[in-house]
Amino acid sequence: MNHLNLAIIATLIYAILLFLGGIMGYVTAKSKPSLISGLISGLLLLLSAFLQWQQIAVGLILGQLITIFLAVVFAIRLWKTRKFMPAGLMLMISVAMLIILFPTTS
Repeated sequence: MNHLNLAIIATLIYAILLFLGGIMGYVTAKSKPSLISGLISGLLLLLSAFLQWQQIAVGLILGQLITIFLAVVFAIRLWKTRKFMPAGLMLMISVAMLIILFPTTS
């Protein structure tokens, strides 16, 4: 599997996780910010995956920028709450995404 396909698949999975996380945050804690941020970031990542699939370079850049932003947000939430769920888990997933979206050449 080449890097482009892996990045597209990973971006789609990450988008779905963010959608579901936003919905779960709303259902369990009535958190409108979780719902809104989950839906917006999920939609932007779906756009990123679509643009990557179309081989439009800005798609990968969009995915990288959103993922960096989310990693920072989840790190701040983890720092403030000191609770692994959900911020710690999402931070780990975000870091994994960054590794996929920023491949090293050897």
